[in-house]
Amino acid sequence: MENLNWELIKSSLMIVAELSANHRHDFALAKKTIEAAKKAGADGIKLQTYTADTLTIDCKNDYFTLSSGTIWDGKTYYELYQEAYTPWEWHKELKDYAESLGLIFFSTPFDKTAVDFLEDLEVPMYKIASFEIMDLPLIEYAASKGKPMIISTGIATLSEIEDAVEACRKVENNQIMLLKCTSSYPARIEDANLKTMLNMKETFDVEVGLSDHTMGITVPIAAAALGARMIEKHFILDRSIGGPDATFSMEPDEFRQMVLAVREAEKAIGKIDYSLNEQKKNNRIIGRSLFIVADIKKGEVLTETNIRSIRPNYGISPKYYKQVLGKKVTRDLKRGTPLEWKHIE
Repeated sequence: MENLNWELIKSSLMIVAELSANHRHDFALAKKTIEAAKKAGADGIKLQTYTADTLTIDCKNDYFTLSSGTIWDGKTYYELYQEAYTPWEWHKELKDYAESLGLIFFSTPFDKTAVDFLEDLEVPMYKIASFEIMDLPLIEYAASKGKPMIISTGIATLSEIEDAVEACRKVENNQIMLLKCTSSYPARIEDANLKTMLNMKETFDVEVGLSDHTMGITVPIAAAALGARMIEKHFILDRSIGGPDATFSMEPDEFRQMVLAVREAEKAIGKIDYSLNEQKKNNRIIGRSLFIVADIKKGEVLTETNIRSIRPNYGISPKYYKQVLGKKVTRDLKRGTPLEWKHIE
């Protein structure tokens, strides 16, 4: 697939299903999951491109054993990534399959060899994971390929986000999107802090989106309302199949509900529009106007007693109420007559 048009990305909201480890090393399951993501309304499918050996080393000392309060505590990094990685030999066939369904296929590279591999596959953009945001050589190398860079910010400080953005711009790549991400699995809604997303857009002059690990659709809807250009959620056929990411992944029906809600939010946001459609024009008749509310003879004066601002809207606008008070009428007017300019001397 050719590079995605950056202007198109900026003007639309892409909903991405993250396959991650939810294939359980079963190729047929991976394809079924991609198909289900398409049916659930995803625009894109994202993989992660690494092996245990490209991410870490096989070492069982305390440094390499997870113990930071995650759902993976007790495993070594090597054990976790051996279980979670997607075989590289699957990538081309999964890409071809995803694109045959009309999905955008891309991935997260975790080292230069993964970038080179994905370049050979001609992926249209790159995603940098939250935990790699401080790997500036990796970001710079991926950005040098001239494709959109989607960067998660879950564990980054403000200065580290700035460094990542500058790494892209150093190689003259300004196609940058920062994803607000809460790196907890699952994450709490109250930790989403979506105002940060808006601040990143303003601070760094980039596009923004959401990489979401909350359980539910509230945060994605709110992100859409705030102008997110991408929403990414982990996707699984059935959480009961287990796996490293199962507990915070969305099942097809949940993902479909999210997509519908987000698309409805998009429609509600719409555009700046003060025009009146036919229905609005028709409904204006229900509005207020000035009416004669007591019979009045020719030459008599309009007073607060004989005119009022009431519904419906057949007479002079109420904004002229004070202007017409004290004026004489040109003819006899009965109660219930809309006041018109031709009635006033």
